[in-house]
Amino acid sequence: MTSNFSQDFGPFDHKIWLNTAHQGALPRVAVEQAHEAIAWKIAPYNLTTDRFSAVPPRLKQALGRLIDAPADDIILGNSASYGLHLLANGIRWQAGDEVLLMKGDFPSAILPWLGLQKRGVIVRFIEPRNSVMEVDDLLAHLTPATKLVCVTWVHSFSGFAVDAQALGAVCRAHNVLFVMNTSQALGARPFSVTTMPVDAISNVGFKWLCGPYGTGFCWMRPELRESLDYNQSYWLAMQTADDLAKEQSEVVLREGLGARAYDVFGTANFFNFKPWTASLEYLLEQGIERIQAHDQQLVSRFIAGLDLDQYDLLSPREGPERSTLIFISRKRKEQNAELYRSLIAQGIYPAFRNGRLRFAPHLYNTEANIDAALVALNQA
Repeated sequence: MTSNFSQDFGPFDHKIWLNTAHQGALPRVAVEQAHEAIAWKIAPYNLTTDRFSAVPPRLKQALGRLIDAPADDIILGNSASYGLHLLANGIRWQAGDEVLLMKGDFPSAILPWLGLQKRGVIVRFIEPRNSVMEVDDLLAHLTPATKLVCVTWVHSFSGFAVDAQALGAVCRAHNVLFVMNTSQALGARPFSVTTMPVDAISNVGFKWLCGPYGTGFCWMRPELRESLDYNQSYWLAMQTADDLAKEQSEVVLREGLGARAYDVFGTANFFNFKPWTASLEYLLEQGIERIQAHDQQLVSRFIAGLDLDQYDLLSPREGPERSTLIFISRKRKEQNAELYRSLIAQGIYPAFRNGRLRFAPHLYNTEANIDAALVALNQA
């Protein structure tokens, strides 16, 4: 039996949301915090300096626990793209340096690097022999000029997870930076930067981490972070609100700020970060391993109940490459768009990607949700 997390979410008004890979639902504890944040802004005297200043560190504490990293090494962002752009624009590139990407990867893992071509950086695409980049693909394309490899942990267009441990080990053995967009996995499976051979990750907050839109974070190995050459000097990273009460002094750049130097502007964004912190603390309290087990039971139930005479299963049936993203297609692919519209009309919400249907259940979904989706599919 799956765990009953659904009581902590909703109400969903008899609709079935199976599209976490696009947007995760806010738990009720986060909704309460969002209401409190609005109350602070309605009557700003409630937004005390202590409340304002406490928003970023509490969020960083939760994110640090999530990935097994010190809170001071967390960089707050507003998307996965934020952290990837910090790297693309901050690494000290030389003409001839090479970046390896996976052909067909999600745009956020590709676009930040393309602008580097104007500076003489070579961007090459690995076309995987199977659905995602594997070790043999990477080894076949590494050259002495390769400086960085960037890939998504779970591929948004196929549902396949890369073997991050193996890819990272290859990169480490060849002194190549290994960067991952973890947005389609973190929150649905455990992750530790102390055991994974990765140099940087960047992640949105509004999918599997159940936060508001416009949230995200980044982590980099401290040595990599300190090597960046990036002109960002946000005043609230340099000072505190209390500093404004002191006698005016010369404005100077502060050194030694660590990850804080690269936080997104508006670090105390209490409308977004206060509820997101509540979501993260809720997920951590439930246990990521327990959430993973719940999600994978739902995936297994869906796959086991799918009528394979009518549908092709395009994502992994089992094994470590299976994620929480399930891709299916009618045998006659041209029927997929109409099927998608039919499901929406019945109050069942998957995604339609590359001409295929994608189902992405998370902890707020139940076995009954899966069964209802299967009935609609198998009777279509």
